[in-house]
Amino acid sequence: MRYEIQGETLPVVIMELEDGEGIITQGGGMSWMTPNLVMETVGGGIGKVFGRMLSGDTMFQNIYTAKDGDGMIACAAKFPGSIKVFEITPDNPMILQKSAFLCSEMGVDFSIFFQKKIGAGLFGGEGFILQKISGEGLCFAEFNGHLLEYELGPGEELIVETGNLAAMTASCEMNIVTVKGIKNKFLGGEGFFNTKITGPGTVWVQSMSPQEMALVLAKFLPSQGS
Repeated sequence: MRYEIQGETLPVVIMELEDGEGIITQGGGMSWMTPNLVMETVGGGIGKVFGRMLSGDTMFQNIYTAKDGDGMIACAAKFPGSIKVFEITPDNPMILQKSAFLCSEMGVDFSIFFQKKIGAGLFGGEGFILQKISGEGLCFAEFNGHLLEYELGPGEELIVETGNLAAMTASCEMNIVTVKGIKNKFLGGEGFFNTKITGPGTVWVQSMSPQEMALVLAKFLPSQGS
């Protein structure tokens, strides 16, 4: 498969498939394609369907396969932001934020990822249920705003506002820490909790969280009854 990511504010990944080659997308993920691509909707069992729903993805996925020649398919981001490609291998799974999965090669497997520590589960917000991408192949994920990458050494830490955590390698450990100081908690505007990522591994953060995007858009939407 050959691919190209175009656009800045609202990016799109355009993939060229060889005859017989296929990709997996979330439901409704196709933006445009050549007419020789054949679609098949799959669920993968009640467990996987329920897991995708909890992690913010569509309940069913679509497989697009090129038939009778090479083909082209494009998947566009749903929010202003970035599309990032990850090369997944059996020893390099990725943990993504909710709703990040856009599309992937056929060898990539999607599953739900729960935080093991109760603190992360109770107070992690968007960080409680994440997406785990494993298997082998290319995976395309979409994130909000600009995407930045940090490499953490063993024991090195990064404090992130939970909604700004975009992705991390599975070698990283995630936990929830409280904001210190009563005045900071109630007057600082940062909430009570942050996310602490501990290396070794790579962390990607996004400049705007989904919650921040929703708050900005809400100001311009008509209120009920108006």
